[in-house]
Amino acid sequence: MTLMHPLIQPDALQRQLSETSTRCVVLDASWHLPNVKRNAHEEYQKARIPGAVFFDIDAVSDAHSDLPHMLPTAEVFAEATAAMGIGPEDTVVVYDSAGLFSAARVWWMFRVMGHTRVQVLDGGLPAWKSMGGELESGEVAARAAVEPMHAELDINAVCDVDGMLQAIDVERTIILDARPKARFDAAVPEPRPGLRSGHIPSSQSLPFTELLSADSDGAMRLKTPDELKSLLESYGVGQDTSVITTCGSGVTAAVITLALVVAGFDLGKLYDGSWSEWGARDDTPITVVHGD
Repeated sequence: MTLMHPLIQPDALQRQLSETSTRCVVLDASWHLPNVKRNAHEEYQKARIPGAVFFDIDAVSDAHSDLPHMLPTAEVFAEATAAMGIGPEDTVVVYDSAGLFSAARVWWMFRVMGHTRVQVLDGGLPAWKSMGGELESGEVAARAAVEPMHAELDINAVCDVDGMLQAIDVERTIILDARPKARFDAAVPEPRPGLRSGHIPSSQSLPFTELLSADSDGAMRLKTPDELKSLLESYGVGQDTSVITTCGSGVTAAVITLALVVAGFDLGKLYDGSWSEWGARDDTPITVVHGD
């Protein structure tokens, strides 16, 4: 199986969209934490890359779970993406309005469902704007539904709570937490009510922002592959280790996962329930740094 490079630059996307020989579907996967009080869909309607389809991670999720935006079944994912006009042979490019925040989550979803023709727009909408890329606004004409892709969940790329309970005692497993350090240390409360503060035992704090750098126009992009490789290796990541990424609800954990792949490492696993699940239970151990 040949994988596409996980990132695409704005000028390359612009050229690709001008070619009629390649079917490319652009997705706006913008999403914001509830306490930010921003409406991603309204912002999408005001300014988006021409032809972009809005991908709602809360809608394309497991409707039977009480946890936020958990992975849907492969069948539900295939039906949802087909309704967006995404076919089995289409190239998918995902971006968000922050530069790099939630787009990695949707990239990961496609990857774990077996659709490998997927890339993240490096720098997202801010980088597209900085390049002078065209924007459109207003209501969006619905795309014609297409034949669903053959989606099949890669269970080796997803971790559940039982897997996490086992992983905390495995020596060569690296658990990386993408939340801000203050939340990892329990120095500040969680933004979602009802969750304990702290972190998973044996996990390490790697705020996803540490993987990013601002370009000359202020757009947030992933650091270079060499920079990412050096940073990840400083956390113990190597070709002989297993890596599990986690965060608040499985969104920014995917930024670390994306960085792993860009740096030349395996996809690893992502703990889908993340702290929304771990911090809500009373039978999962936690470590608290703040106040020690």
